[in-house]
Amino acid sequence: MNLFPIERTNVAQLFWLRCLAIVGQLATIGVAQMWLGVRLPLEPMLTIVALEALFNALTWLRARRAAGRPRRDTDFELMSQLLVDLGALTGLLFFSGGATNPFVSLYLPGLAIAAAVLPWRSASQLALLSLVAYGALNFQYVPLDLTDPGNLLRLHLAGMWVNFVVSVLLIAWFVSRMSRALRARDAQLARAEQRLLRDERMAALGAQAASVAHELGTPLSTMAVVVGELRSESVGSPAMKPFEADLKMLEQQIALCKSAIAHVQTRAAAPVRQALTEWLPAFTTQWRLRHPQVQFQMRLPPRMTTRIEDTVQVGQILTILLDNAAYFSPSSVSLEIAVDPDHLRLTVCDEGPGMTPELRDRLGTSPVLSTHGGHGMGLYLAFASAARLGGEITLTPNLPHGARAELRLPMSTFFFGLRSQS
Repeated sequence: MNLFPIERTNVAQLFWLRCLAIVGQLATIGVAQMWLGVRLPLEPMLTIVALEALFNALTWLRARRAAGRPRRDTDFELMSQLLVDLGALTGLLFFSGGATNPFVSLYLPGLAIAAAVLPWRSASQLALLSLVAYGALNFQYVPLDLTDPGNLLRLHLAGMWVNFVVSVLLIAWFVSRMSRALRARDAQLARAEQRLLRDERMAALGAQAASVAHELGTPLSTMAVVVGELRSESVGSPAMKPFEADLKMLEQQIALCKSAIAHVQTRAAAPVRQALTEWLPAFTTQWRLRHPQVQFQMRLPPRMTTRIEDTVQVGQILTILLDNAAYFSPSSVSLEIAVDPDHLRLTVCDEGPGMTPELRDRLGTSPVLSTHGGHGMGLYLAFASAARLGGEITLTPNLPHGARAELRLPMSTFFFGLRSQS
């Protein structure tokens, strides 16, 4: 379980740093008292450490309660955390020699952290408070009580070395963690910008598609009337008899165009939920009317009760993949369905000329001009739609020749009722 969500990374780091500081303070007090011959006022110093530990426990409890409601740390909250650390350090130094204590430079890691996580004004205020505290400790403090005052210089030098090591480790650890968090946040922002750009392109294309669908309505209606009249005349006219099959095909194609326009309108409404075994045969039957010359095969696992949450959008993606396969390989196009507990996989295979690795890498990321006259717009839309559903499309070679396009969609988000048996 992640105690602190990603939005609360700074508080998490301050929490763990304070845990290390409390352990280090207790260890330093114990070593100085028992082995170095320094008689410290234990009662006030341990009280300060106890209050510091209590504050850290409250920070932990507050983070636990807010775990289900991720939010970013405010400057006031971070400033409060650092002020508590500054006050605890000042209190401990006051009872252990003040500015003569070699650990007085532990103010610097706190200032480095403040400069990294706080705005300039807040960091300046904390720096000013540190200067005031340091200056006050030059005049008001409890002197160290040593059993052997001759060891003062040796203890001071040893304390300065330990203080330097601790400061270096704290600054290096915190800065490295902060830089890693900033890199992760920059990567998230970059991905968000890419999604926003893709969604803007999709919205523009959707608006154009709706406009084109509206403009095509009248010509298609006119064509349907004309073809219907010709069909009526062919019934009693021997001269029109040879054209009956062609007129029937024209009617089917006009119906397909009207169905495509209806899909544009349906997509604007709520998603259509349907069982895969009910939707897929009807979908493939309609698609085969568009490509009657294609040799098509479909392999569907038996006894599968998966339901699709958005058949319209999945159908649009699958139509694009099947159309591309039929264009390059009318002699053989196959659709294979596979289900596992996490994903639904719809794989379209053809035996066409395939595609170069360079073209595979570019397809789906942006419209691409091809030597066959296409622009890659269909695959671009398919990739973008799959990403909006939380899935992905993978293009690979279909050995020994051809191409293989696999659409993988998350079962947990967009499908339910999984049960597939052999």
